[in-house]
Amino acid sequence: MMTSHMSHRTIQRTFAATGAVLAAAGVALSAYAAHAAEGAARASLQSAALFALVHGIALAALSRQTPRRIGIVALAALLLGTLLFSGSLVGAQVWSLPTRLAPVGGMLMIGGWLLYALDAFRR
Repeated sequence: MMTSHMSHRTIQRTFAATGAVLAAAGVALSAYAAHAAEGAARASLQSAALFALVHGIALAALSRQTPRRIGIVALAALLLGTLLFSGSLVGAQVWSLPTRLAPVGGMLMIGGWLLYALDAFRR
């Protein structure tokens, strides 16, 4: 994941910034779900908001603690997984798109957390 033209510091800042934006999107999505959605749509959007908020905070917090390539790959998996999972749920409710990417996103989040655990254990 780390290329010669992207410094480790730049990668850390990118994860921290995207994590913060993802957390903000989670808060906004939760407000939207609470005030503009009903029934199953509300529950689905709240789930998307929860995963976006929690993983956004995790990315922002953990970005400085990932000095090795394996940790960076783990955070990338968390970011991509969250975008696919939450994005798929939002897309289904807002634009009637299928949710076929949600399970892929969920698996990426699980894999990302396990990879991060491995990296933390090896430090």
